[in-house]
Amino acid sequence: MNKFLKILFIIFLNFTLIISLSYSEETKIKIGLLAPLSGENASLGEQIIKSIRMALSDIEDNNIEIFPRDTQSDPNIALRAALELEELGVTLVIGPIFYENLVYLNEVKNITFLSLTNKTLDLHKNIISSGINSTSQLNTIKKFLERNEVKKTIFLIPNLNYDLEIKKGIKESKIGIFKEHYYDIEPTKLTKQIEKITNYEIRKQNLLDEILRIEKSDDTNKEKEIEKLKKKYTLGNLKFDSVIIADFDESLKSVITSLLYTDVSPKEKYIITFNQWFDKTLLKEISSQSIYYPSINKQNLENFQIKFFERFNLIPNHLSLLSYDLIGLIYYLSLKNEISDISESFKSKSIFKGKIGIFIIEDNKINHQLNFYQIKEGELKEIF
Repeated sequence: MNKFLKILFIIFLNFTLIISLSYSEETKIKIGLLAPLSGENASLGEQIIKSIRMALSDIEDNNIEIFPRDTQSDPNIALRAALELEELGVTLVIGPIFYENLVYLNEVKNITFLSLTNKTLDLHKNIISSGINSTSQLNTIKKFLERNEVKKTIFLIPNLNYDLEIKKGIKESKIGIFKEHYYDIEPTKLTKQIEKITNYEIRKQNLLDEILRIEKSDDTNKEKEIEKLKKKYTLGNLKFDSVIIADFDESLKSVITSLLYTDVSPKEKYIITFNQWFDKTLLKEISSQSIYYPSINKQNLENFQIKFFERFNLIPNHLSLLSYDLIGLIYYLSLKNEISDISESFKSKSIFKGKIGIFIIEDNKINHQLNFYQIKEGELKEIF
C-alpha cells in the first residue's frame, strides 16, 4: 500500500511540475528585438540593448524574455530574423530602427512590430511607428497657436523626401495653415525664395517710397520722420503671424537667417520649428531668438541620461530612451490584457506615461503628448 501511495505521489508531483512549467511558459512575455548589432550602426544597437536591460532591471519581473536579433541594417536580414522570431512564438517585436528595414515585414503575419522610426507613411498593417511623428509635433504646435490666438500661420517645408509625411501630419492634426511654401535648401536659392514669400522687395520699396514722399512734403518734422524710417529695413505688414519651419541643423539656421535678412523678426512673429532634441547650438544663435519647438520632457531625458551613464558609462541617444519606454509600455499592456492579446491591445485606446512623455495608443498608432519649449536669450524655457 505504501509503495502504491509513493507511486501515486511521484505521478502527481511530475504532473504538477509539467503543469507548472507549462503555465510558466505560457505566462512568459516574449519580446523580440530587431536592431543593428553589427556593422556601421552597431553602436546604436548596443545602446538599445543596454536601455532594454535597464528597463527590465527596473521592472523586476522575470516573466519578460527578450529575443534580440541582428538586422545589420539590411531589410533582407531583418526579414530572416523576423521569421526566425515568429517560429519561436514571438508575437511582438521592438524594431527595426530604420524605415528602410520595414519593407518586407508584411510577410511575417503573426508579429506586430513596434518600429522606432518616426515615419508613418505606407506602413504595413503589422507595423506601428513609435517615434516622435509629425502628427504628435503638430498637435503640440496647434495647442500653442490656439493658446496665443494666432490666426495666420505659414508653413515652410524643404524640398526633401519627408514632405508627404508633413502633409499627413497637417491633415491628422487639423492644424490651421494659412499657406504652405516649399523651398530649396541650397543657400543662394533659399534667400531668393524667402524674399518672395515675405514680399521683401515690395516692402523694401515701400520704405524707399515713403522716405521720398516725406522728403518732398512740407512737414516741419520731416527730418525726424526720415531719421526714424532710415532705421528700418522695410515698411509694410506681413501677411502672417507665425512661421512653422520643418527643418533641422544648419539648414534650419539658414532659413532663420534668411527670415532675419528679409526683416521678419522673432520678436514680432512666432518662429516655430520641429523637435530639435535640445540642440545646444541653437542656444548660441542669439540673433535668431526667440524660437519655439515641441519635444519630449527635457527633465525626464536628463534623468534617464544620468542613470544610463552611471550604469554603462555612456551617454545615451534618444532612441535608447524610446526603447526603455517601449518595454514599460508592453509590460503595462500585459497587466491589462491577456499575454496573447498584447498585440491586439494597440487597436483600442490606451494612455501610458513613460519617461519620454505620454503615449497615446489607438487604431494601431502611437502618438506622443509632447512639451513645448522656447529658446530665448541663450536659455531654454518650458512653455507647457
